[in-house]
Amino acid sequence: MTLTVTPPPETPVEPVTEVLHGVGITDPYRWLEDQNSPRTRTWLKEQTSYAREILDAIPSRNRIGQRIKELLDVEFISEPWKVGGCYFFLKRAAHQQQPVIMMRRDDSVSSEDICLVDPAERQAGTTTSVNLLAISDDAKLMAYSVRHGGEDAYAVEFMDVETGTVLSDRLPHGLCFGLIFCPDRTGFYYSHSSIEKARSSRQSVCRHLLGTALDQDAELFVIEDGENRRLTMFRAGERALVYLVSSLQGPRLTDIYVHDLPDSKPPRPIAMQLEGHFNLYCVGHRLFALTDWKAPNFRVLEISLEKPTREGWREIVPESEHRIYDLAIAGELLFISYIENCRTRIDIFNLAGRRQGCLACPDESTVDLLSWWPSDDTLFYQLTSYAKPPETHAYNASTRKSTIWARGNIPFDSSAIEVTQATYPSKDGTEIPISLVGRRGYRASSPRPTFLTGYGGFGASIVPRFAVYAAFLIENGFLFAVANLRGGSELGAKWHLAGKRHKRQNAIDDFVAAAEWLVTKGYTAPAKLAIGGGSNAGLLVAAALTQRPDLFRAVLCLGPLLDMLRYHKFDLAAWFVEEYGSSDKEDDFKALKAYSPYHRVQDGTAYPAVMLISGDADHRCNPMHVRKMTARLQAATTSGRPILLDYKQDWGHWPGQSLDLRAAALTDRLSFICHELGLTI
Repeated sequence: MTLTVTPPPETPVEPVTEVLHGVGITDPYRWLEDQNSPRTRTWLKEQTSYAREILDAIPSRNRIGQRIKELLDVEFISEPWKVGGCYFFLKRAAHQQQPVIMMRRDDSVSSEDICLVDPAERQAGTTTSVNLLAISDDAKLMAYSVRHGGEDAYAVEFMDVETGTVLSDRLPHGLCFGLIFCPDRTGFYYSHSSIEKARSSRQSVCRHLLGTALDQDAELFVIEDGENRRLTMFRAGERALVYLVSSLQGPRLTDIYVHDLPDSKPPRPIAMQLEGHFNLYCVGHRLFALTDWKAPNFRVLEISLEKPTREGWREIVPESEHRIYDLAIAGELLFISYIENCRTRIDIFNLAGRRQGCLACPDESTVDLLSWWPSDDTLFYQLTSYAKPPETHAYNASTRKSTIWARGNIPFDSSAIEVTQATYPSKDGTEIPISLVGRRGYRASSPRPTFLTGYGGFGASIVPRFAVYAAFLIENGFLFAVANLRGGSELGAKWHLAGKRHKRQNAIDDFVAAAEWLVTKGYTAPAKLAIGGGSNAGLLVAAALTQRPDLFRAVLCLGPLLDMLRYHKFDLAAWFVEEYGSSDKEDDFKALKAYSPYHRVQDGTAYPAVMLISGDADHRCNPMHVRKMTARLQAATTSGRPILLDYKQDWGHWPGQSLDLRAAALTDRLSFICHELGLTI
C-alpha cells in the first residue's frame, strides 16, 4: 500500500554544466544549494507540507507514537566525571525535555544530586541543550557548552561551582578544540574558532584571565597555514600543554609541540610530520599516546615530558592483530579496548605495560570506556547490547570490583530477543560479518519485514548497541540486521583501507550483498526490506538505492553526503577529503563520480519509497545534499512511491533534539517504514 495521495510539488529544473577533468557534469538543481534564498525557503515549505500530508495520514501513526514515547520518556543519567571528590553528570528525568548538569559529592551521605545548569531556565525553547566541557582539578570551576538544536557550534559558559554563579566570561558561538583550566584557577587555555573560521588558515591557542575581555587574551601558539590542518590542545601535567597539528587531506601527518608554561620560551617541537593519529592521556608527569603511527591497528606509547624527543619514546602496549578501539586510565592502570570478531574486549595493563587481566564483557555486549581523565582509581564504563539498554558501571581499580552506577529503565523485554552471528559473501567473494536480531523463533515465519543497516567508513567499528528504533521494530516482528562492512575497522586497519577512498565501492557492494543474502536465505523479500543510515551511512544507503532500486522497498537517509563531486566545498566537509577524496583531483574524481548518488539517479526508474532527513543546522553534511536529491528522485521515479523530505530549520548533525521532538521524529520515520512494508501496528 503506497502513501502517495498527491504528486509532489514541482521543482524547476535550471541546469548548470561545468567541465571537470574533461568531463561535462550537469547539475539540474544547483539553485537549491542557496539555503537562504526566498525560492529555496518557499520550496522547503512546500516539501514539508507535502511530507506532513502523507505522514499524518498513516493510520497507525498515533499508536506508534505512544509506544515510542514510552521507550524514550525514561530517566537518563550520563557517565560521570569524577573530579575533586565530586561527580559531574547529565541527568534527564522522565517527562523532562533536555538533560541538566548535575553534581553529587562523593562524601555525601544522602548522595543528593545538585542541579548546576538547567537549560529550561534560559527561556530559550526546548531545543537548547548543555553539556560538560571542562572542570578544574579542585572541582570549583566548570566550563559547559550551550547549543541550539543540532548544530555543531556552541557557546561556552563558565560557572563558579561553589556559589553556582555563572561568570561573565564567555566564548562565543563556535567550535572548541581544547579547553583547560589553569592550575591556579585564574583563567583557562583554549583553542576556539567560529564555525565560519573553522577552516581558516590561522588557528591559535590562547590564555584567558577570568574577568577580562577576550580581545586581551594572549596568544601562546599560532599556525598560519592551517586551512587544511587542525590544531588540537591537550594537557600534559600541571604546567605543560601539548599541541597537535594534524593534516586533514592526504595522509594524516601530525606535528607535536610541548609548551612548558612556567618558562617564557616558545613551544618546542618534539616530532614533525608523523604519519598517523594521536590521542593523548596524561598521568602526573607521564604522557601516553594512543596512536596508529607505524602501527595500523594502534598501540600505546609513553612520551617522557622531561625528555620528549622521539628517541625517548617507549612502547607500552604493542600493536596486535586486533585493533585498539579506545583507552582509559584509572588507578595507574591502562584499560585497552580491542575489537575482536566485531565485539569488544577490555585488557588491563599497568603503566609499565604488563598485562594485569581483563574486564569482564558479557557475550554479545559492548563495553565503552568512559573515564574522561585519569584522576583517581575509578573507571566508568557503559555496558550495552542489541537487547540490553545501556548501564553505566564503576570499576574500582584497587578492589577490582564493578558496581552499577546508573541504569536506564527502558520498558523493553530483552529476554525475548535472539541474536545470530553469520557471514555472507560480498561481490568479490570476501566474507562479511552480519548480526541478525529478532524475536525468538524469527526463522519460523520468514520472509519477514527486515531493516538492514551498516556504516562502512572512517574506520568506525559497528558493535552491538541498544537503539530505541531497533527495539521497536524487533518487538513488532522485524528482523534487524547489521552488516560490518569494509571501510570500518571491525577486522583491523586493512578492513578500513579496503573500503576507503577509491575503494568505497567495496563498502557499497558489501551492503548490497547483505540485502541479496537476506533475500536468498529466505529471511526477507524485496517488498519487505527497508534500509537506513545517517551521515556516512546515509551516503551508503543512497548509493545502494541508486545502484539497486529493485532490491528495497523503503529507505531512510539521514544527514548524508550525496553530491560527491561538490561535497568538499561546503562547511566542514573538507575535513572528510582524506576519507573520500576530492573531485579536484582527477583520480579521485573518477572514483567519486562512479558512485555519487546524486549523479547515479536515472530518469524513468522505479525507485523505492525514500525519506530524506536534514536541516539548516547541519554543518558537516550540508543540507543542500538532501534538497537536491529530493528534487532529483521526485522527478525521476516511476514507482508511485513517495519521496519525502523531512526537514527542520534547527536540525543538524548533533543529536540535540528535545524529548518531544525526538519522539515525533522517530514516530514519523518508523510510521513511514512500517506502512511501506505493510505492517499494521
